[in-house]
Amino acid sequence: MRRNLTSDERDDVEINLSPMIDMVFILLIFFIVTTVFVEETGVEVNKPEAAAAVQLEKNSILIAVTANNKVIYGGRDIGVAGVAPIVKRLTLQEDIPVIIQADQGASHGVFARVYGEAKLAGAKSINFSTQR
Repeated sequence: MRRNLTSDERDDVEINLSPMIDMVFILLIFFIVTTVFVEETGVEVNKPEAAAAVQLEKNSILIAVTANNKVIYGGRDIGVAGVAPIVKRLTLQEDIPVIIQADQGASHGVFARVYGEAKLAGAKSINFSTQR
């Protein structure tokens, strides 16, 4: 025999979404914390072209040399003397590559001095940024 259930006899089924929402927020926080932020130099440089170019990793120290030979890091003029302290401080905990973005009109001497300061500060990998 078939039995009909009345609304009083039937259990109401409820879906609890709280654990799923908690998990989404935990994943969101995880991805925000582990995202690598690239700090741009803050100036636009006219990079020279190169025949052989290689894509470098995103986590790096970007130092720019402008056409009027100013050395820029993080949007501010640090000069050649400011390269070594910044590179030394940022490479203490992990080996981060240094990328020098020099303008086509920049003096080769200033580029060489920036390269030398980064090398003296302990940078293991120093690269030169070009256009493809």
